[in-house]
Amino acid sequence: MSTETTDTDTADQRGSRRVIVGSVTSANMQKTVVVTVVRRVRDRRFHKFLTRRVKYHVHDENNVAKVCDLVEIIESRPMSRTKRWRLLRTITKAVEGAS
Repeated sequence: MSTETTDTDTADQRGSRRVIVGSVTSANMQKTVVVTVVRRVRDRRFHKFLTRRVKYHVHDENNVAKVCDLVEIIESRPMSRTKRWRLLRTITKAVEGAS
């Protein structure tokens, strides 16, 4: 049984969960990272594109995420007052020398 099959089986049992891609902006807490998701939204009246930013507190069990990593997060049960998301996978790692 592959991991993709397992993921789809759990999705079927638990219902559909949102998966979002964002960038890690803070990794100072233990087992928690702050992920910023940037969305481009079209204004209804003036038809201009606006940038909307939302910060999510994400549960990172193994403390693997670093600042500037591009990560994928998934909805989960509430883990604390602010954490309702889990780290699914790291898409790209941050460059070591840049900062």
